[in-house]
Amino acid sequence: MRRLSTVPGVVLVSIAAAMWGLDGLIRKPLSNSTSPTTIVFGEHVVLVALTLPLLVVSLRALWSAGPRYVAAGIVVGAGASAIATILFTQALFHGDFITVLVLQKAQPLVAVAGAWLVLGEQPRPRFAWFLLPALAGIWLIALVHPLAPHAQGLTPIVESLGAAALWGMGTVLGRYLSRRLEFQQVSTVRFAFGLIASAAALPIVGDKALASLHDSLFIALLALVTGFLALGLYYYGLRRTPALIAALGELAFPVTAAVVGIYVFNSNLRWTQWIGVALTVAVVTLLPVREREIVRAPSLASAPAPG
Repeated sequence: MRRLSTVPGVVLVSIAAAMWGLDGLIRKPLSNSTSPTTIVFGEHVVLVALTLPLLVVSLRALWSAGPRYVAAGIVVGAGASAIATILFTQALFHGDFITVLVLQKAQPLVAVAGAWLVLGEQPRPRFAWFLLPALAGIWLIALVHPLAPHAQGLTPIVESLGAAALWGMGTVLGRYLSRRLEFQQVSTVRFAFGLIASAAALPIVGDKALASLHDSLFIALLALVTGFLALGLYYYGLRRTPALIAALGELAFPVTAAVVGIYVFNSNLRWTQWIGVALTVAVVTLLPVREREIVRAPSLASAPAPG
């Protein structure tokens, strides 16, 4: 951790987001044999098992922090970790990948608004010079024909927007929890409430709790790489990164997803999509050196509490 402490927080957030881009490698193939709720429940069983030694201490720290922190922990765990992941997985199953990816672009907008209202972070005028090119870059990556956008089906649209909103607020409230909790405690709380929410969802949607042995192994791999390792790195970096900056750093996710699509699923990118990759990578790369110029953020200790 001493070595990581010298790395800018937004760099760690971006690395974690890039790891999330590997998610589709495992999650999409599971669609043929396992339901989204079963996958998410299985992920959280593994994640809680990995963080079990920290569970009691983390829940005590959350309770001691006060009711607002408890509410934030529940929203991060049940909302961003469980419900949003179920919605995202269902959107991948119900619709085309492009629709899901395009509508995920609402996530940084939700995070920007939430960081302003909840955390008191204020974007400086130069922030627009990062946000707009980043959104343009992702738009170009996602759409083969950027001037003729399309989205297929009402169901995946609603699911994608719901996941984007919950994940955006998850960024904001995760940063808020870092005021009083250590990064590993935030992860542990997220996984614990996520397990409760995903377990409650099983009987509601009528899905079984256990997948086949083959799928369970892949679910465990998914939980380890894009859950345990990526989220641990993410919350360690988020503690030292304004939520406004983290929301932009998280856009490393679709860049990785695009690269995965090229080399794993044999897809090809048009020249406009490569421009989008270049734009997004440029924005994410410049964030560590321009962070203080584009966001005015109070310290964790002085940030206002959410109402």
